[in-house]
Amino acid sequence: MAFIPSPMQLSSPAFVDGAPIPARYTAEGADVSPPLEWSGEPAGTEAFAVFCHDPDAPLISPNGSYGFVHWVLYNIPAAVNHLPEGTAEFTLGADDTEGPGYNGPIPPRGHGEHRYSFWVVALDEDLKLPGGLTLWQLLERIEPHAIGMSRLAGTYERA
Repeated sequence: MAFIPSPMQLSSPAFVDGAPIPARYTAEGADVSPPLEWSGEPAGTEAFAVFCHDPDAPLISPNGSYGFVHWVLYNIPAAVNHLPEGTAEFTLGADDTEGPGYNGPIPPRGHGEHRYSFWVVALDEDLKLPGGLTLWQLLERIEPHAIGMSRLAGTYERA
């Protein structure tokens, strides 16, 4: 993805950047997506995409990607600036379990603490993309339309 300097800020009332993600939002808890909020989107924003990726997962895919994708959500209208806990709105993509929906953090036992990056990307066009796209398919389609982005990182270590 291209470098996109942006004043956007992504946050969550559930955890702060760099802090542990509460167990509720993991596969060892309720396994619901955390609430997210963003601000500072660029003028001309028409839609958003959100995803969560674990770069510390010991997994390399045949397509050369690494880590584990936990959530892909898109076709979020420009008027939206937050997602409630456990949201079921908008269009779900495929995570690395090849299913739709949010799959919370659950690193391998004994693998230590993992970082989980939640991203929001502002788009200059509402692309009306079909459901079921993988993160890499989504990024390929949205990159030419990305005008802003922000990241919130949390950590989790399996009990």
